[in-house]
Amino acid sequence: MSQNQVTQMPTDTTTANLNLRITVYVALFTALIIIGGYISVPLPLGPVPIVLADLFVMVTGLFLGFKWGVTSVALYLSLGALGLPVFASGTSGLAVLFGPTGGYLFGYLLLVASVGFIASKGKQSIIKNLTALVIGNMLLYAIGVPWLKAVMNLSWAGALAAGLTPFIPGIIIKITVAAALSRAFLPRFNDSASVK
Repeated sequence: MSQNQVTQMPTDTTTANLNLRITVYVALFTALIIIGGYISVPLPLGPVPIVLADLFVMVTGLFLGFKWGVTSVALYLSLGALGLPVFASGTSGLAVLFGPTGGYLFGYLLLVASVGFIASKGKQSIIKNLTALVIGNMLLYAIGVPWLKAVMNLSWAGALAAGLTPFIPGIIIKITVAAALSRAFLPRFNDSASVK
């Protein structure tokens, strides 16, 4: 075995370990988003249920960053599009993806991308994470509400009543929980995983 081969082996092993770790984390956070979708409470005002999937999308952005966060959410959407029952209340398929709640599902990509991008820039801080979460949720509802309006042929008042207003208290709670989780666990997670 040459000297080059001896010095190359640790790098290959490190890369393989990192790739395996990233794969596990992407799968784990995708599973959390799926579980969050199963925790679903339908509302009488419209087709958009209260779910915990968006909470886990936020957490995914904070913990995995932009690239791997988007990968995790894209995997979630792909599984649902292929017919696996991963969307809210165990639904699936293109009809759900392009139905009344489809804007929120595609909005998850904007949510995780913006949270991952903003939160992973520079030094970690609770203010930066909160800013990322607020902006991410604004983008989520900026696509979800107009999509709901268009698909269901609602007025703006009707779309806001069915797709935003009932969720505002939950948004505040979820942002607070996601920020608290990042404050408690993100430093340790970053020490053990270089995924961003």
